[in-house]
Amino acid sequence: MILSDADLLKRLEEGDLVVDPLEDIDMQVQPASIDLRLGSEFLEFQRTNISCIHPNREDEVSTYIRETTVAEGDEFILHPGDFVLGTTAERVEIPPDLVAHVEGRSSLGRLAVVVHATAGLCDPGYQGQITLELSNLGSAPVALTPGMRISQLTFTKLTSPAARPYGEERGSKYQDQAGPQASRIGNDPEFSK
Repeated sequence: MILSDADLLKRLEEGDLVVDPLEDIDMQVQPASIDLRLGSEFLEFQRTNISCIHPNREDEVSTYIRETTVAEGDEFILHPGDFVLGTTAERVEIPPDLVAHVEGRSSLGRLAVVVHATAGLCDPGYQGQITLELSNLGSAPVALTPGMRISQLTFTKLTSPAARPYGEERGSKYQDQAGPQASRIGNDPEFSK
């Protein structure tokens, strides 16, 4: 069951669902979703001389990622074929009985901008900003402005609250993240052998 605007507003008011800051509740709370705004921090992937990326070698990440912060009033230009990590301006807290789905906004999709490659799920118990996997699939550069509505979250009610929600107890890698975060796949158990 996907939560409606009435359900979302009730959960936000009760405080068990958190979206902070929610600057314009009338604009951001949609009929069945909550719009999230673009933050000002980006991780850009650089073309380097490494032959490939090894998921279990964290030191390679610094070789091919550059941090960029866009000043207030400036734009980030997303060029055709680019893939960058961005972040939401809002911090979210997902209660144990909900799962959130990160979706693109259709107005940006019509400009060929997508907001996630595969990471479209926020598990029950997740807290933090959301890293966005931004791509321009079109043929023209698109100017992205921090503060613009970039994505939306839909919320699905679980049949029962998660017994083992996302978080520190599970060793969850991205709990309480602030700003865009590069892959931490090297911390997965299959790479620790």
